[in-house]
Amino acid sequence: MSTAAGGTPTQHQEEKALPLMTRHRPFAWLLLVTGVVGFIASWWLVIEKLEVLQDKNHATICDINPWISCGQVMQTAQSSVFGFPNMFIGIVAFPVIITTAMALLSGARFARWYWLGLQTGVTLGFAFVCWLWSQALYAIGILCPFCMIVWAMMIPMFVWVTVRNIVHGVIPVPEKFRKSVGDFAWPLVALLYIGVIASILIRFSGVFFGSTM
Repeated sequence: MSTAAGGTPTQHQEEKALPLMTRHRPFAWLLLVTGVVGFIASWWLVIEKLEVLQDKNHATICDINPWISCGQVMQTAQSSVFGFPNMFIGIVAFPVIITTAMALLSGARFARWYWLGLQTGVTLGFAFVCWLWSQALYAIGILCPFCMIVWAMMIPMFVWVTVRNIVHGVIPVPEKFRKSVGDFAWPLVALLYIGVIASILIRFSGVFFGSTM
């Protein structure tokens, strides 16, 4: 594909110069996958929460043992930080991500204010997930498998929304950093996953490896 009239690079050429996952379609697919999986996990948690509200003795699908149990986590104060079950936040928030992804796949382009709003929402969501992770490990001492699915989706979503906004100039940074930030995104995602997995294995080492370790 050649340049446009006057030698100006076309939009397609400009996008090809960007890191792959910050281009519109790959980025949209990442949003779609993480949004759909996060929504399904949140939706299932809502169903289980409604069952628990009707019957406190209800055994959820992920009540495996005293350390891995959605039902026990649902009984804690941390599960309703804002006065209503946390999973309702996911039911509302993830559809926004899914809608954004579908719009991008259909060719839509959003203004800078929209991307700043999305960045704010995803950042707050990631911070909230980090807090819930710390509470699950060090305060409650119980893991919720469906909650962990949400954690897993928020990590690449937050990293790549942030990187995308930096690369596209939504978040102003020095030019040298803007050009190189895409190279570190997937390694950062991997490090965050490793950190979460390591913290879980260390915190619950007696459960996973036996009391002798």
